[in-house]
Amino acid sequence: MWADEFDGPAGSAPDSSRWVADVGGTGWGNNQLEFDTARTENAAHDGQGMLVITARKESYMGKMYTSARLKTQAKFEHTYGRYEARMRIPAGQGMWPAFWMLGANIGMPPWPECGEIDIMENIGKEPNLVHGTLHGPGYSGGNGIGAPAKLDGSAKYADDFHVFAIEWEKDVVRWYVDDKLYQTRKPSDLPSGTKWVYDHGFFILLNLAVGGTWPGNPDATTMFPQTLRVDYVRVYDRG
Repeated sequence: MWADEFDGPAGSAPDSSRWVADVGGTGWGNNQLEFDTARTENAAHDGQGMLVITARKESYMGKMYTSARLKTQAKFEHTYGRYEARMRIPAGQGMWPAFWMLGANIGMPPWPECGEIDIMENIGKEPNLVHGTLHGPGYSGGNGIGAPAKLDGSAKYADDFHVFAIEWEKDVVRWYVDDKLYQTRKPSDLPSGTKWVYDHGFFILLNLAVGGTWPGNPDATTMFPQTLRVDYVRVYDRG
């Protein structure tokens, strides 16, 4: 019912009918180190059917790094469905790629009352893990409700493309990696006395953060630039 296949010309900006650049360098509540820009140096089509979000080590607006944070807020907001993206994540200490969603009513009420669904997050020091998490009132931040998906053996997520998805229906969210179900959450999984806030429209975000409280900062082993490559983002209604 909605998709971006990222077929724009090489060097062109993300489709402005679908995406808004979330510009800023406030740390986004997580002590992130990058300034997220609207520049094509940080988010652009590669001409081969990919969106590339690039984190760079450079002085910009008082920060040491730049990157991009894209959202569909006010462009596409929807309740329920299957949300999936085929992506190849970066590798390196301090890198933090994410494919996630926020309640479209954010601001009234504020986060986390609006709800957050993290479809995929990875931190560089965990190369074989991705995380899927719910954040809401009384279970946010380090107390979010979630679980990781672990690759077998010595495989690393950055080594190849993977499809990350959720299926979101009334009173249930299911998480998948490469169509393998690894987590299901329902209202009964929430802490006693807290509220399930996943019954209204959400919008999509894609970003590549640098540093922060959870991943820690880049170190001497972290190479730049780093890229998050996105083949597509697709949203399906249940048939």
